[in-house]
Amino acid sequence: MKDTSSKNRLWIAIVAGAVGIFLIIIAPLLVQLSLERVITELLEVVKDRPQFTSGFALFSLFYPVWRALGFVAGIALLVITPAIYKGEEWTFPVALTAFSVAAVGGMFMFLPYISWVGGFPLPMVISWVGLLGFWAIIFLRKSERVEKWALFFSLTFIGMLSTHAFTLGIGAQRMLMTRPERPLYSGLEMWILTWVGEVNWICVVLLMLSIPLLAMRKKSGWYLALIAAIAILVIDAPTQIIRTKTLDYLWGSLLAIGVLFFINLPAFKQALIGERPNGKEEQTPIEEEAGVDQVVPAT
Repeated sequence: MKDTSSKNRLWIAIVAGAVGIFLIIIAPLLVQLSLERVITELLEVVKDRPQFTSGFALFSLFYPVWRALGFVAGIALLVITPAIYKGEEWTFPVALTAFSVAAVGGMFMFLPYISWVGGFPLPMVISWVGLLGFWAIIFLRKSERVEKWALFFSLTFIGMLSTHAFTLGIGAQRMLMTRPERPLYSGLEMWILTWVGEVNWICVVLLMLSIPLLAMRKKSGWYLALIAAIAILVIDAPTQIIRTKTLDYLWGSLLAIGVLFFINLPAFKQALIGERPNGKEEQTPIEEEAGVDQVVPAT
């Protein structure tokens, strides 16, 4: 960020501040309106399809959770806006993380909304705003062109996979909560749901952690994304074979393959975590701020 022009830093700071204000003031209202509309429609749906009654508890819990996460992300963006304008390197991974919370949370809330309410999807606005900040800081920050595109594709797919994995976890819980044979399990189709949902939720945590770490050029971030994508692929692919009534697990598998492709593409991997042409590994923002010198092994 320190090498980014003052004009671009100003634009990044303006975007960060605007997104922060949006997440603090406007997004909470959009979330509440969306939740009210989803619950209202579900009241009619469950009259004929009682298996969807679990939606009341799940959406009433997780819509506010994502609203709270977005609120804190908005506060974070406002707090770090002056440091962004000053070009302090540590603000890059922090801002990316805050933007990703809005993008992922909004996309998750969009899916139930479009399924039950229809019309213009209010939560999608939250996701669009998060993506605007996410992509703006990647392309306005000074870096090599290949690094910009590596971050764009890798982190965007990581965000998409995070959203889908979180939604799959919700879907698994929904079906388990309303299974007719409860508290027993009727066979393999229900057994797999006690496994796939939790695996996907764990991987959401790993994927979200990988975003700031990859922004800091940490190999740990690359490995977290790798582990999460492989785990999702290994659990979703057989689940799709067992549960053929939906293609949701196929989409999860394809998104995981997308993440694996982009983070392992040689040029992208080099740009994300490889050594620089001068033979030194890129210092992380925290190391640069602390003035820590990289040690290059003797050859």
